[in-house]
Amino acid sequence: MAQTLSSALSWWAKETPDSRALVIGDDFVSYSELDAWASQVAVSLIERGVRHGDRVGTIGGTTLAHCALMLGTIRAGAIVSPLSTRLTPREVIEFYERTCPKCVFVDPDQAERHAQIEEVAGPRIAMETILALRGRRAVEQTWDCAPDDAVGIIATSGSTARPKGVVLTHRSMLSYAMEFAIEEPFSGPGSRALALSPLSTSAGFVQLMEFIALGATLRFESVFDPQRALKLLVSERINMFQGVPLFFERIAACPDFEHADLSALTYTSVGGAPVPRKLLDVWMKKGCLLRQIYGQTEAGGAISIMTKADAAKYPEKAGRGGMFTEIRIIDDNGKFLGPNQPGQIVIRGPSVMQGYWGDPENTAKTLVDGWLRTGDLGSIDEHGYLTFIDRLKDIIISGGLNISAAEVERVVAEFPGVHEVAVIGAKDEKFGETPLAVVHAELSLDIPALIDHCNRYLADYKVPRYVEIEAEPLPRLATGKLAKPAIREKYLPKLASLKRVR
Repeated sequence: MAQTLSSALSWWAKETPDSRALVIGDDFVSYSELDAWASQVAVSLIERGVRHGDRVGTIGGTTLAHCALMLGTIRAGAIVSPLSTRLTPREVIEFYERTCPKCVFVDPDQAERHAQIEEVAGPRIAMETILALRGRRAVEQTWDCAPDDAVGIIATSGSTARPKGVVLTHRSMLSYAMEFAIEEPFSGPGSRALALSPLSTSAGFVQLMEFIALGATLRFESVFDPQRALKLLVSERINMFQGVPLFFERIAACPDFEHADLSALTYTSVGGAPVPRKLLDVWMKKGCLLRQIYGQTEAGGAISIMTKADAAKYPEKAGRGGMFTEIRIIDDNGKFLGPNQPGQIVIRGPSVMQGYWGDPENTAKTLVDGWLRTGDLGSIDEHGYLTFIDRLKDIIISGGLNISAAEVERVVAEFPGVHEVAVIGAKDEKFGETPLAVVHAELSLDIPALIDHCNRYLADYKVPRYVEIEAEPLPRLATGKLAKPAIREKYLPKLASLKRVR
């Protein structure tokens, strides 16, 4: 069982048995308790007929039992296949038709909703059965796991099509954790991390495995409440906190933020979208340097972090990769490009996925000659620093010119009164496509003034020709990113009835 997540957990159970491993709500488990719990779960699964390589599905919230189930599944040599509780029964069935779980553990409020899941998977099992195994003594492991065994199948965000199942292994997860530990040596025993992402997402799953492997204390929150998150950062002296810009924006907007003591917060990173300069400045005043990261589910997580030394000077940069992870840029023909030439970001390193579950065709398209083709647009400067430009799928082609949706969003978001914005490509008879900005703001927002603002900071062809105001927050994926497919589905079919603003 060398070089496995299970061996890492057992190591810390012996080295720091009484240290807190996981904290959720008012409850927590130590490393020795979590190790024993996971071993009991593994034995229980094996008794249910789960064998090496079988998939175990989960549809549950952020609970200690769910964490123990994941770690126990991995210890049994099986593969965790978690799905969000927000998915419809159809979405769950479509995904599990491919992963074919041996059984699926569900929260009480999910059991009836997913009654038909047994058509494509094994029996539904109540998550409470995992709770019943808590507090029992550890069981000696008589079976074995190998470093390249799969540990999880994580659904991609589904922002372009049906979610694909990204396969992660013991080796990829441990490599990810070790590379982080090299860059951030304080991340081991005694350190405290706060995680806000659901366990079904790459961010939640990876952070669970990462910080357990490092022997840290991980505090999970089941929902994102900015005021509570700020309180936890202060009261629990959190050292490490990472998330999408939205998390940092909402926390900074809390009334108590100005006087909050965040002196313990030594590592803050942000990804999933460019970091506005004003957000960086707000956190800098608190002594917290927001460091841009780059990564994706297929890469095993956030595989490139901007250095502390240069993050303040170059907030738009996203690091040089890691000690064992290389980042390059290629053109449409797969040729490597030189400094400051935009193209597709490709990654090579030990944390990269094993492939897509049951999908050799898409795996072959994504993993080419040992490189992960990310589908993201970026450039690398003469110092090796990566600049993330946009998701290739979010490029709007107007009159033969490429427009980065993220670039337009960044400018619109700077206008007073704009809470959040999503820019999508709308069909245009003259230009082929043109930007359409969907803005969460008060209905009284001065749209002509917004257009004037955009004209000041964007080339004419980049300025939105449509602006639609939403009084309610825009829809988001479980990861916290804006749900562009839902926004396109709402607005593009009624484009003919929308009023052009320029």
